[in-house]
Amino acid sequence: MSNQSIPLTPALYDYLLGVSLRESAVLRDLRARTAELPDSNMQIAPEQGQFMALLARLMGARRTIEVGVYTGYSALCVAAVLPPDGRLVGCDLSEEYTAIARQYWRRAGVAERIDLRLAPAADTLAALLDAEGAGGSFDFAFIDADKTGYAGYYEQCLRLLRPGGLIVVDNVLWNGRVLEGVTADQDTRAIQAFNSALRDDDRVDLSLVPVGDGLTLARKR
Repeated sequence: MSNQSIPLTPALYDYLLGVSLRESAVLRDLRARTAELPDSNMQIAPEQGQFMALLARLMGARRTIEVGVYTGYSALCVAAVLPPDGRLVGCDLSEEYTAIARQYWRRAGVAERIDLRLAPAADTLAALLDAEGAGGSFDFAFIDADKTGYAGYYEQCLRLLRPGGLIVVDNVLWNGRVLEGVTADQDTRAIQAFNSALRDDDRVDLSLVPVGDGLTLARKR
């Protein structure tokens, strides 16, 4: 018994996956394809994708946002549980990586639910807010992009969410580097500042869960 989260040894992690992971063949193949890439560490953990899909399903999410698509694993997890008329707006810059994503979205039959926009995420979110008047209309947002942009993406997504909507933010434990004191690394400083700011943000209900590299859940009040 323990009154705090226990560490996951490799054997215990394998057990966790063995008794709980329900990964489709398409997701499994996409994860294997991504593992071949030099930046494969940007791939979310499979249990994290399943957890996010469960959150979206529990909420009855219909309109979702993803900031940072990479090869599309997390977008596929969420899009797969949306209703047929549901939509996911994906923000990314890479033609190369999202071309892989599109292949697997088509194979999974969810490509029509995903509106991929290749542009700076801040510009896409601003367009949703200003040009499209979409403020307060989204149910769910996932942020997993450049860490120095987190604070700005969070503010934009908070405006786009309806009351009761959920923002999910990845890498908030930053492989333990959040414990570093004075550091020259801008990404680490950005995550540290972001975490501290959310702790005191009374616009949201908050939980940081030790899934993957740390996942913050912020529910808009």
